[in-house]
Amino acid sequence: MLIRSIAIVSTLALASCAYSQTEDATTQSASAAGRDCFFLSEVSGFNDAPDIERGSDRIYVHTGPSETYLFETFGSCPDLNYSETIAFDQNGPGRICRGIDVDLLVPTSIGVQRCPVRMISRVPEDE
Repeated sequence: MLIRSIAIVSTLALASCAYSQTEDATTQSASAAGRDCFFLSEVSGFNDAPDIERGSDRIYVHTGPSETYLFETFGSCPDLNYSETIAFDQNGPGRICRGIDVDLLVPTSIGVQRCPVRMISRVPEDE
Protein backbone atom coordinates (compact mmCIF):
# COMPACT_ATOMS: atom_id res chain seq x y z
CA MET A 1 0.00 0.00 0.00
CA LEU A 2 1.45 3.34 -1.02
CA ILE A 3 1.19 6.01 1.64
CA ARG A 4 1.68 9.58 0.52
CA SER A 5 2.99 12.45 2.60
CA ILE A 6 0.93 15.04 4.43
CA ALA A 7 1.61 18.76 4.71
CA ILE A 8 0.11 20.63 7.63
CA VAL A 9 -0.81 24.29 7.29
CA SER A 10 1.72 26.30 9.32
CA THR A 11 -0.90 28.40 11.09
CA LEU A 12 -2.28 25.23 12.62
CA ALA A 13 0.94 24.70 14.53
CA LEU A 14 0.41 28.06 16.21
CA ALA A 15 -3.22 27.21 16.95
CA SER A 16 -2.19 23.97 18.65
CA CYS A 17 -0.63 25.99 21.46
CA ALA A 18 -4.04 27.45 22.28
CA TYR A 19 -5.99 24.21 22.61
CA SER A 20 -4.68 23.00 25.98
CA GLN A 21 -7.62 24.47 27.92
CA THR A 22 -10.26 23.25 25.47
CA GLU A 23 -8.75 19.79 25.01
CA ASP A 24 -10.46 18.24 28.06
CA ALA A 25 -13.89 19.58 27.11
CA THR A 26 -13.46 18.50 23.50
CA THR A 27 -12.26 15.04 24.49
CA GLN A 28 -15.13 14.58 26.95
CA SER A 29 -17.78 15.68 24.46
CA ALA A 30 -16.33 13.45 21.74
CA SER A 31 -16.21 10.48 24.10
CA ALA A 32 -19.76 11.12 25.20
CA ALA A 33 -20.91 11.11 21.59
CA GLY A 34 -19.08 7.84 20.93
CA ARG A 35 -16.79 9.35 18.27
CA ASP A 36 -13.22 8.41 17.50
CA CYS A 37 -11.09 11.54 17.26
CA PHE A 38 -7.46 12.40 16.58
CA PHE A 39 -5.09 15.35 16.71
CA LEU A 40 -3.74 16.74 13.47
CA SER A 41 -0.20 16.15 14.74
CA GLU A 42 -0.91 12.38 14.76
CA VAL A 43 -1.44 12.19 10.98
CA SER A 44 1.30 10.14 9.31
CA GLY A 45 0.07 9.66 5.73
CA PHE A 46 -2.83 9.05 3.36
CA ASN A 47 -3.83 6.94 0.39
CA ASP A 48 -6.79 6.53 -1.97
CA ALA A 49 -9.98 4.85 -0.82
CA PRO A 50 -12.51 3.29 -3.20
CA ASP A 51 -15.15 5.77 -4.37
CA ILE A 52 -18.59 4.23 -3.83
CA GLU A 53 -20.72 7.29 -4.40
CA ARG A 54 -20.76 9.44 -7.52
CA GLY A 55 -19.67 12.99 -7.05
CA SER A 56 -17.53 12.57 -3.92
CA ASP A 57 -13.96 11.52 -3.35
CA ARG A 58 -12.57 9.45 -0.49
CA ILE A 59 -9.16 8.95 1.10
CA TYR A 60 -7.78 6.98 4.01
CA VAL A 61 -5.87 9.10 6.54
CA HIS A 62 -3.44 7.22 8.79
CA THR A 63 -2.87 8.42 12.35
CA GLY A 64 -0.88 5.57 13.82
CA PRO A 65 0.34 2.07 13.13
CA SER A 66 -3.17 0.64 13.22
CA GLU A 67 -5.45 3.69 13.12
CA THR A 68 -7.03 4.73 9.83
CA TYR A 69 -9.85 7.19 9.15
CA LEU A 70 -12.00 7.41 6.04
CA PHE A 71 -12.49 10.99 4.77
CA GLU A 72 -15.27 11.67 2.27
CA THR A 73 -15.55 15.06 0.56
CA PHE A 74 -18.60 17.14 -0.29
CA GLY A 75 -18.77 16.69 -4.03
CA SER A 76 -15.84 16.05 -6.31
CA CYS A 77 -12.26 16.95 -5.44
CA PRO A 78 -10.70 16.29 -8.87
CA ASP A 79 -6.97 16.18 -8.07
CA LEU A 80 -7.28 14.42 -4.71
CA ASN A 81 -6.75 10.93 -6.13
CA TYR A 82 -3.60 12.02 -8.00
CA SER A 83 -1.97 14.29 -5.44
CA GLU A 84 1.33 13.35 -3.79
CA THR A 85 0.68 15.73 -0.89
CA ILE A 86 -2.31 17.32 0.81
CA ALA A 87 -2.72 19.72 3.68
CA PHE A 88 -5.38 20.12 6.33
CA ASP A 89 -7.06 23.39 7.27
CA GLN A 90 -8.46 22.73 10.72
CA ASN A 91 -11.48 24.78 11.80
CA GLY A 92 -10.50 25.61 15.36
CA PRO A 93 -8.17 24.01 17.87
CA GLY A 94 -8.55 20.58 19.40
CA ARG A 95 -9.28 17.16 18.05
CA ILE A 96 -10.68 16.27 14.64
CA CYS A 97 -13.88 14.24 15.03
CA ARG A 98 -16.26 15.31 12.24
CA GLY A 99 -16.06 16.59 8.69
CA ILE A 100 -16.90 20.10 9.82
CA ASP A 101 -13.65 20.14 11.83
CA VAL A 102 -11.33 20.19 8.79
CA ASP A 103 -11.01 20.92 5.05
CA LEU A 104 -8.53 19.26 2.70
CA LEU A 105 -6.19 21.51 0.71
CA VAL A 106 -5.09 19.86 -2.53
CA PRO A 107 -2.41 21.34 -4.82
CA THR A 108 -3.40 21.64 -8.50
CA SER A 109 -1.73 23.06 -11.59
CA ILE A 110 -3.68 26.31 -11.12
CA GLY A 111 -3.34 26.68 -7.34
CA VAL A 112 -4.61 25.11 -4.15
CA GLN A 113 -8.10 23.61 -4.18
CA ARG A 114 -10.15 23.55 -0.95
CA CYS A 115 -12.19 20.37 -0.53
CA PRO A 116 -14.71 20.45 2.34
CA VAL A 117 -14.97 17.15 4.21
CA ARG A 118 -18.47 15.69 4.54
CA MET A 119 -17.74 12.70 6.73
CA ILE A 120 -14.93 11.19 8.81
CA SER A 121 -15.17 7.68 10.24
CA ARG A 122 -12.64 5.35 11.78
CA VAL A 123 -11.90 2.22 9.77
CA PRO A 124 -12.08 -0.91 11.94
CA GLU A 125 -8.81 -2.79 12.37
CA ASP A 126 -8.43 -6.03 10.45
CA GLU A 127 -8.73 -9.02 12.72
